[in-house]
Amino acid sequence: MTSPSLPGIFSRLPIAHRALHDRAQGRPENSRAAIRAAVAAGYGIEIDLQLTADGAAMVFHDYDMGRLTDRAGPIRRLSAAEAAEVPLRDAEGEGIPGFSEVLEIVAGQVPLLVEIKDQDGAMGPDVGPLERAAAEGLRGYNGPVAVMSFNPHSVAEMARIAPELPRGLVTCGYDPADWPLSAETCARLRDIPDFDRVGAAFISHHATDLDRPRVRELKARGVPILCWTIRSAEDEAEARRVADNVTFEGYLSALPS
Repeated sequence: MTSPSLPGIFSRLPIAHRALHDRAQGRPENSRAAIRAAVAAGYGIEIDLQLTADGAAMVFHDYDMGRLTDRAGPIRRLSAAEAAEVPLRDAEGEGIPGFSEVLEIVAGQVPLLVEIKDQDGAMGPDVGPLERAAAEGLRGYNGPVAVMSFNPHSVAEMARIAPELPRGLVTCGYDPADWPLSAETCARLRDIPDFDRVGAAFISHHATDLDRPRVRELKARGVPILCWTIRSAEDEAEARRVADNVTFEGYLSALPS
């Protein structure tokens, strides 16, 4: 199984993690304001998708709404209409944005990297509804876009239902202390064994683990290596020894001249 190649612009324009967010400036992560700011600055954008009770894709990172809103509980228990009415903290008059609205804002102006959050709970095969919602939203979208997920089953499902979309795996060192997964699952995913099986075109790897031999092996094959999450110019310089591009937050990565 092969994937369409990742467009080269994803290796050229630094990618704003959860868009160009700054809560002090009224731009919380994954908000419309943060997305508009990234477009205006000319950065690529990374966003996250979560599923609602009625099968819609919303642009939101966490499974529980409590960190980013004044309403606790899983976003998956709400309908899309209800989620849209939940105000984001530090965003004037903004509820949780729907995927279709974000696509209208970006409108192909900058590259868009879409992370499909694991809905299985254990990186397993219980996938489908969010992938379908993502594929439906992207049908007919004009502009550089790619999808990715930590869950290889999610990436494989995107290959099945939207083979025209470039797709990749989000990867890391999978320390069991940091993940609600079995040690066996962590050990398996750590070696990125599903890259070819799911027809991935790239990886986005945790920046502190870029010296992993498997990452260097993929790089030697010509696989684009993105990384997350960079929080300073010094860390960016270190990551770029291996990575082709960075996903950044908390500072402004230098744009190519």
